[in-house]
Formats: sequence, C-alpha cells, structure tokens
Amino acid sequence: MNLFSIFDPSTNIFNLSFNWISSILGILFFPMIFWFIPSRLNIFWNKIFLTLHKEFKILIGPRRFNGTTFIFISLFTFILFNNFLGLFPYIFTSTRHITITLSLALPLWLSFIIFGWFNNTQHIFAHLVPQGTPPVLIPFIVLIETIRNIIRPGTLAVRLSANIIAGHLLLTLLGNTGNSLSIFLLSFLVITQLLLLILESAVAVIQAYVFTILSTLYSREIL
Repeated sequence: MNLFSIFDPSTNIFNLSFNWISSILGILFFPMIFWFIPSRLNIFWNKIFLTLHKEFKILIGPRRFNGTTFIFISLFTFILFNNFLGLFPYIFTSTRHITITLSLALPLWLSFIIFGWFNNTQHIFAHLVPQGTPPVLIPFIVLIETIRNIIRPGTLAVRLSANIIAGHLLLTLLGNTGNSLSIFLLSFLVITQLLLLILESAVAVIQAYVFTILSTLYSREIL
C-alpha cells in the first residue's frame, strides 16, 4: 500500500515469519566445493576468519575472553550473508528489520552485562565514573554513562537496519522511474543502478564489520 510495505514479508508458514526463514537461506548459496577440505574457497574463508580472529583478539585482549571465533566471527558471517542476500531479486533482507537486528544486538549485550555484573562488579561501578571527575559532577556522569550503556543495543540495531534500508530505498525509487524514461535515460539508469549495487555490496561488508567491531569494543569494557 505504500513504499515501505515492500520491506515487509507478506507470507507466513506455520506462523513462522519470513524474516527468519530468509536468514537461513544463505546456507543454500554455499557451493558444494566449499564443504570439501581443502578447497580454494574454504582456504579463502579461513584466511578471512583468521584475520578477523587476530583483530578481535587485539581489541579484547588475549587473556580476557576466548570466544571470538564462535561469537563475533559467526555474527559477522551471519550479518554479511544476510546483507548480500538482499541484493538478489525477490529475496527479503532480514537485516533491514529492526526486529532482527535488535534480536542480534540485545541478547549479546545483555549476556555481557550480566556476566560483567556478576564477575566484575567493582570494575562496572568504577567504569561509570571516569578518573578525575569532580565530585559535583559524579551524579550526572553516572546518569549519562548508564544511559549510554543502556542504548547501545538500540544504536547497533538502528545503525545496521537504517544503512541497509537506505540503499534499498534508493534502488527502489530509481527503479520505479524506469517505465517513464527514454532509451537514453534508461541506459543511464541501468548504469546508475549497477554502481549503486556495487556501493551496496561495500555497505553490506562495512556494516557487518562495524556491527561486529562495536560489539567487540562493548564487550571489552565489560569483560
């Protein structure tokens, strides 16, 4: 009924929304050669995972947390494939829905918060007041730091979904004008759409990386 309705999945199967069904379709896009070890594709992905693992270890610290491979690299891969799936025709992009992105950000943030409060309680309280803060400003600083920590999963979710939906909206708006254009303008529109698809591919990688890096930094402050 409106422009934004194209971003809503319109079909349910056994009350299971297509939001989550489209999220697991990425497995079907893996070529069979990926599962043969060693293959060139498998070695390529292993190099990417190893690079990310080393970077996350530097950010978190080698003695703080040893779950980067399972949590953060898996999170990066999941978001990356779902972002790329949305670039294919007639495939719903789950990461442009706030329900999906918040479902990724909130449990991860909440688990780290609970772990930090039970194991590093003094550190959590000390982190609310930066060193050298005047005593008069301590109540305001604590309030600001508390709000900043609470809104973190929301900012992660909104940042990812807003960046994904912005490019798709632009592609949709330009594509809807194709019927009323001349041949010359239509060819120019096709070139523009291809350039936007390249830009969206870069955005898909960057946003998955930003989401994962920020989650890593947030966990470092708590752990």
